[in-house]
Amino acid sequence: MVSFLITPHSASLHVGLKSFALSGHLQAEISRSFGTTTQQIYYKLIAMKKLPCITVLLCVCLTLCAQSLDQAKKLYDDGRYVEAKPAFERLLTQAPANASYNHWYGVCCYETGDMANAEKYLAIGVKRKVQESCRYLAEVYYRTYQFDKAAGMYEEYISLLVKKKQDTEAFRERQAKAANAQRMLEKVENVQVIDSLTADKSDFLNAYALSGESGTLASFCDFFQTDDSLLSTVYMTQRGDKIFYARPAAGNRLSLFCQSKLLDKWDDEKQLPANVNSPEADNINPFVLSDGVTLYYASDGSNSLGGYDLFVSRYNTNSENYLTPEQLGMPYNSIYNDYMIVFDEAKHLGWFVSDRYQPEDSVCVYLFIINEERTRVDSDDLNVKRAYAALSSISDTWQEGTDYTSLIALAHEDMPSGKAEIRKDFEFIINNTLTYYTYADINSPEAANLYRKAVALTQQIKELTDRLDSLRTEYTAGNADKRTRLRPSILQAEDYLNTLLPQPAQLEKQARNAEITNLRAQKKL
Repeated sequence: MVSFLITPHSASLHVGLKSFALSGHLQAEISRSFGTTTQQIYYKLIAMKKLPCITVLLCVCLTLCAQSLDQAKKLYDDGRYVEAKPAFERLLTQAPANASYNHWYGVCCYETGDMANAEKYLAIGVKRKVQESCRYLAEVYYRTYQFDKAAGMYEEYISLLVKKKQDTEAFRERQAKAANAQRMLEKVENVQVIDSLTADKSDFLNAYALSGESGTLASFCDFFQTDDSLLSTVYMTQRGDKIFYARPAAGNRLSLFCQSKLLDKWDDEKQLPANVNSPEADNINPFVLSDGVTLYYASDGSNSLGGYDLFVSRYNTNSENYLTPEQLGMPYNSIYNDYMIVFDEAKHLGWFVSDRYQPEDSVCVYLFIINEERTRVDSDDLNVKRAYAALSSISDTWQEGTDYTSLIALAHEDMPSGKAEIRKDFEFIINNTLTYYTYADINSPEAANLYRKAVALTQQIKELTDRLDSLRTEYTAGNADKRTRLRPSILQAEDYLNTLLPQPAQLEKQARNAEITNLRAQKKL
């Protein structure tokens, strides 16, 4: 607040107006309104000895200041941040240390996507003890992939809420989400994203061509010939005998279903189990690998980083159920909506669909090279990892000197099932003169089923072995208490692994015998 003294005595008047002239906030308001500076007005009025004019001038100035703030605050309260932003920017130039101005301007920057300025001004708000600046700054850190700082700022905000006995549950969830995102960032996969295309959200399936060996994809409406506005996809296996899709179920939530083709008719609809179909979430866009057991899909459950996230589960042939789904890491998942992922094993390429950095009705389809083995980004620099994770520029993931032109062209090519260029999915030796490389080669349904189980168990053994290696590493590095806790898990995993190890070979032998029997019955062998 500006204090001033107006008396008929010129000395007191001089001191009062001199003080007033030094107030940058009021001076700017007068300058903007009258086209001259306060000191110029001051000296003119002193010379003219116009005390009533001075009084009116001060009143007008204070009124203008109040009106300017009130107007900016109303725009802010109405959510009109684009209009409020320049108003608060003007106020900040007049009073740069004002805590509320810094907070309001920082929020306007956040809401309009200006994250750099949002971070700068909200940090001042936090420093000046504006409670809500903590919350917004945490969100800025989260949006800019500074997840460690986001978790810390949420912790600070939660402690402020606790002191005021306010509810903290929602922000504890946000803090946990930030902590999870930080762990994912530290393990970001080194994947080469070689191309990207922008597409309409309702029509992204034609961005790249899927090879015949990988099955087929169609929109729900086209496949089932409905006028439903459901934006989900239907995946059909390469053999054309099974489909996976999403449709509304209990509580009008989207759940995953499958059907089999019986006598040229789709029938026997089954809802996938609850551990895949989270009842509190929408689950969409399923895709199944050629092994027939690995299922990818998108879900917007409470564990997602932002909207829809991508998950993977595998069908356990022993329990005849799906394993607990795992959240994919970065860069496949992001703080935005990630709708679908597809692996074209024949082309050794994949693509995933995300609305990161896109307008509301658009998505970006990212083309990547499938890694034979998952490798992390080899850097301790978090900024390098953020570049890979956020995909703000896909060129950050490219290998120096590599030309991806032919691979990008391959992604757009139609590749029917059985085309010579299709790579081998596996090597299943039947006899000295006959070897199968795809499931389509296997004639006997029984043999195909047995071999799928063998492949699935081999994958399960690999994952369990990796898990054991991780547990053993933790055991070696841990203290006595941690070793005591880990020992039962390690022993249990080792016992289970020993049980699984002989099974793939046994199943493969059974599959081979079933195929030979079938071929002999058809007089093909």
